[in-house]
Amino acid sequence: MNFWSAVLWGFVGTIVLTTIMSASQGLRLTRMSLPFLLGTIVTPNRDRAMLVGTLIHLVDGWLFAFLYVAAFESWQRTNWVLGGGIGLLHAVAVLTVAMPLIPAIHPRMVSPYFGPTPNRQLQPPGFLALHYGRRTPLVTLLAHVAYGVILGSFYHLAGP
Repeated sequence: MNFWSAVLWGFVGTIVLTTIMSASQGLRLTRMSLPFLLGTIVTPNRDRAMLVGTLIHLVDGWLFAFLYVAAFESWQRTNWVLGGGIGLLHAVAVLTVAMPLIPAIHPRMVSPYFGPTPNRQLQPPGFLALHYGRRTPLVTLLAHVAYGVILGSFYHLAGP
């Protein structure tokens, strides 16, 4: 495994993914903010949640980069199509499995089965994160495919 290539392109891919998601929120294509969702798991302070969540998201992006890289290394090839394909699978898993599970671990998120309380006021994402807008799945797919394309295009396989 080419560690420094994975670190570099995992960082670049995560920045691009986060920028696409944040720009989409600013353009009102989605209401979802991954840094805010992650940050509010750790702190109830909404301002601090953005900072903490962004740091968590960056670390998550690096960790996922190593999973992508492990696939590239096992196949002994890498290109934008393979990276984009893994990104597509990653996005589908996030939307169909991870998003519906967030209320089970998030201390400040309403459950789909119980209403809001003084401590739980964040809206749950729901299946495909559709509670955050109809275009949220499309934006999420685009951002994760871009992440994978970056890793697939620029990661350099470890030498023999």
